[in-house]
Amino acid sequence: MATTKYTPRLKDKYKAEVVPALQEKFSYKSSMQVPKLEKICINQGVGAAVSDKKLIDNAVDEMTLITGQKAVATKSKKDISNFKLRKNVPIGVRVTLRDNKMYEFLDRLISVALPRIRDFKGINEKGFDGRGNYTLGVTEQIIFPEINIDKINKIMGLDITFVTSAGTDVEALELLKEFGLPFKNQNNG
Repeated sequence: MATTKYTPRLKDKYKAEVVPALQEKFSYKSSMQVPKLEKICINQGVGAAVSDKKLIDNAVDEMTLITGQKAVATKSKKDISNFKLRKNVPIGVRVTLRDNKMYEFLDRLISVALPRIRDFKGINEKGFDGRGNYTLGVTEQIIFPEINIDKINKIMGLDITFVTSAGTDVEALELLKEFGLPFKNQNNG
């Protein structure tokens, strides 16, 4: 076993840069009051899986590749006849990332995946829920370099939710900006 303990780049950045910056901006008395990223939840709805069961398996494999953690299929909660949907049929995929895997994924998202979006001008600030959590919708899973475009059956979008310990959306926005998420109308000052 290696003697040097590995810590993700953004985890070190959080301790060294983000905490002091936010502590100064919001004048927290203690560094423990500074909001932190608790987890990142990634969801992908696979509506077409009602008729094609292989789509769920592909989505689970792709999500596992993207996040580095085993994805699980989500099942429908009730019957909806208009959508030919039965209860307990797999219709989506989800992963919850915490600690090192979460920071690794965030790093890859900021430095590699988001810049690969065509005509990318930044992410929208309107994805906050009022409680300090932010959801980002990605329209194509192929922006992640782990995905081989030649092996894709269907281009699908996914939702990435950043769950923070921030009490307000303003604090959460500043936290995510400090991590380097490229918001559209950034006014640094």
